[in-house]
Amino acid sequence: MSIAAAQKEVDTWIKEHGVRYFNELTNMAQLTEEVGEVARIIARRYGEQSEKESDKNKDLGEELADVMFVVLCLANQTGVDLQQAFDKKLELKTKRDHDRHHNNKKLK
Repeated sequence: MSIAAAQKEVDTWIKEHGVRYFNELTNMAQLTEEVGEVARIIARRYGEQSEKESDKNKDLGEELADVMFVVLCLANQTGVDLQQAFDKKLELKTKRDHDRHHNNKKLK
């Protein structure tokens, strides 16, 4: 699925199952909360913190999908074409970072 299609699907979901989009500040707070849940899983599962028994059944993919959902909501409600923005960013990063990463001794 393209990013544009995902944006449209989220918009349809909001219209059919939600009442309306939460306001931008509420969605920003939700995004922060969801990123925190991803950080908790990563820190405990892949980092140095021990994983609590209650965290062992947490699904990283599901939490990352929550982040994506809120990002798509924010893009929709602020009029951002996320497909266009992502394509532009990827092109910029490709031009800017290709040689930089290949020449980085820390990555060898």
